[in-house]
Amino acid sequence: MHDRDPGGEGATTTTTATADGIIDTSDGVLPAGVSVRDDSYPGVARLAPDLLEALRLAAADAGADGVAVHVTSGWRSAEYQDQLLREAIVEHGSAAEAARWVATAETSAHVSGDAVDIGPYDAISWMQQHGEGYGLCQIYGNEAWHYELVPEAVDEGCPPPYTDPTQDPRLHG
Repeated sequence: MHDRDPGGEGATTTTTATADGIIDTSDGVLPAGVSVRDDSYPGVARLAPDLLEALRLAAADAGADGVAVHVTSGWRSAEYQDQLLREAIVEHGSAAEAARWVATAETSAHVSGDAVDIGPYDAISWMQQHGEGYGLCQIYGNEAWHYELVPEAVDEGCPPPYTDPTQDPRLHG
């Protein structure tokens, strides 16, 4: 989400101490340039299997078109998600404004492994043009890099994106 350079080269969040210790790669933090095939990082390896399979198929086809798809953020621990939310509140000045960019740990599709942020820009552009053929849909209009698996999109096309996470009814149970 908003913790990424939309160009998608990697985390801009620094390693931060929390009550549980250090937020690091074991929490889902990814360095720049992580491949969709790099299972050595929990941020990739702990993505939902169907999402990861679709992402890898799409990335292989993008690669055939000369486009490298990197994972800038995938699965995240609840502690990492909470840290991102705290940082967004400081950055945006309020919890209400931060909610346009960062979900809570309880509602984030990243924490469940059901969302992936990709980059760089050419990969985002490729995915916007071809993602629905793999069931990969941009869910939020303000987050061109954020994709989730919507299997029916392969046959029916992706649903229109929500303006931002505050408009997503799945986050407001």
